[in-house]
Amino acid sequence: MKIYDWPTGPYPARVRITLAEKQMLSKVEFVRINLWKGEHKTADFRSKNYSGTLPVLELDDGTFLAECTAITVYLDALEGNPTLTGRTPLEKGVIQMMTKRAEIEMLDAISVYFHHATPGLGPKVEVYQNREWGLYQRDKALRSMHYFDDLLRKQPFIAGEAFSMADIAVIGGFIFAAIVKLPVPQECKALLAWYAKMQERPSIREQLAIVSPPH
Repeated sequence: MKIYDWPTGPYPARVRITLAEKQMLSKVEFVRINLWKGEHKTADFRSKNYSGTLPVLELDDGTFLAECTAITVYLDALEGNPTLTGRTPLEKGVIQMMTKRAEIEMLDAISVYFHHATPGLGPKVEVYQNREWGLYQRDKALRSMHYFDDLLRKQPFIAGEAFSMADIAVIGGFIFAAIVKLPVPQECKALLAWYAKMQERPSIREQLAIVSPPH
């Protein structure tokens, strides 16, 4: 298998954490696609992923899987022992729901803020920007942090009682927030405590060392 990604990207981080959790990092060849040079928007890359986004998983038969959730579902099911996407119908439904909320309300909102209200990836990549829309999405992301904080006051993980791909999606949001220097509100104590605990997991600690190396 090949993974097309950029090692410091918040979305690729989600798949790298998944691979580490599944102990599959050694089974994957990583192919770097330089976001800052816009390599993910070229015609060649779009032939692999129409959306022009990272990461993308290429299988040995030539199939391309894009979108972090789709890739995680595939990887989690490979060995018939799902640990990140749920085992029962209810677990699967709740994890999918919370993963989607994490994406829409936090991770994707920060992404829009980055691309529209900051210099983003630079003028050669950011061909259209709407600052007002970007700031609106920034505020949406901040509201979502309060939502997840309230949630984590009642349960240990984003989707309930077990670590799942929903947690990984929120971790991606934390990574992106650090990149754009968007601080998590200090009053979100449960969310911050959860994130501190998440960093005790080797898969997450190792990934954070890549995307946020110590100075």
